[in-house]
Amino acid sequence: MPEAMLDVRGLDTYYGPIQALRQVSVKVEKGSFASIIGANGAGKSTFLKAIAGLVKPQSGRITIDGKDITRFPAHKITKQGVALVLERRQLFGPLSVLDNLALGTYRFSGKERKRGFQESLGKVFDLFTVLRERSGQKAGTLSGGEQQMVAIGRALMARPKLLLLDEPSLGLAPLFVSEIFRTLKELNNDGMTMVLVEQNARLALKISDHGYVLDTGRVATEGPAAELLNNERVKTAYLGRRK
Repeated sequence: MPEAMLDVRGLDTYYGPIQALRQVSVKVEKGSFASIIGANGAGKSTFLKAIAGLVKPQSGRITIDGKDITRFPAHKITKQGVALVLERRQLFGPLSVLDNLALGTYRFSGKERKRGFQESLGKVFDLFTVLRERSGQKAGTLSGGEQQMVAIGRALMARPKLLLLDEPSLGLAPLFVSEIFRTLKELNNDGMTMVLVEQNARLALKISDHGYVLDTGRVATEGPAAELLNNERVKTAYLGRRK
């Protein structure tokens, strides 16, 4: 059987007295692309934050590449090869593009950081060529699409084995959305494991291998992405009419 990069079992999380996730179980094989879809408030972002250590589980178990990281702090989870691209990008606007990208290498130290920086930077610039031209520009002056490229590039600078993405298409022009999703699929084709939370459910499922539908904190249904695209209940609730 294929090995799991991410294995989440029976995850419960709370914000104070309010339960956000209820017995959520998700398994993502190495090298695969999984999407998490659902309505606003379904718990999608909370799920990613729980994996990244930004939300502490009340119960359940999270393993990355066979290692139990359920109780790890966020910085230690990052060192296990997990990178999260947050919703709305969360860049440091006054800093340059290059400085924002450099922050992605903080999990490395000493010679390792120095040795890997130029190599990682070159790969990011090859993926997003406009960032090479904008490297000295303040990140806050970029367009929304270019800022999203910086956010993804910053995560890639950490050389993750599991990339988590929270609503990367939010607020972007269609041209940028197409370019970013094409790049994500290219990264996945090169072997990177990905988990995508995305409001554009149709687009997410089209580039995914497997999909999970969250509904009020629970996994309502899951299966191969192609099957979910043709599931009548999923189409009615989340995909809308084709344009």
